[in-house]
Amino acid sequence: MDAIAGLLAEQPFWIWAGLAAAILAVEVVTGSGWLLWASASAAATAAVVGLADISLPTALLVFALLTMVSTLLARRYLPRQATAPAGDINDNVARLVGHEGAAVTAFARGAGRVFIDGKEWAAELDDGEALEAGASVKVVGVEGARLRVRRI
Repeated sequence: MDAIAGLLAEQPFWIWAGLAAAILAVEVVTGSGWLLWASASAAATAAVVGLADISLPTALLVFALLTMVSTLLARRYLPRQATAPAGDINDNVARLVGHEGAAVTAFARGAGRVFIDGKEWAAELDDGEALEAGASVKVVGVEGARLRVRRI
């Protein structure tokens, strides 16, 4: 215990900077968003300790106050939840809704293949009509990996 107290007395700036880095590492791993403010507060405390020779209890008080204030301000002024874009940007099938293409084969019993965005896809007609090869189609929905299309 005396060794830790001696280290704190000799190198308080580096102790607080190390604490800030450690808290930031935990934040990166967890992604909670809450530890970011404690990490920033530890970094600010390191700066205060480096500029003004303050005691350990005072440094702990500065850290606690900065953590509380920054967390409350972030909770009040930053959005609680980021708005996600419509749909999943990584879903390459759902993004095809609204795109146009052409029937590769004639549709038999409402099912066939279409060429859209440089790829050939399995498709079903939305209205169940017959469709000849080469007909223009528009994607109106997705069911699994199969597109629902209608004639344009």
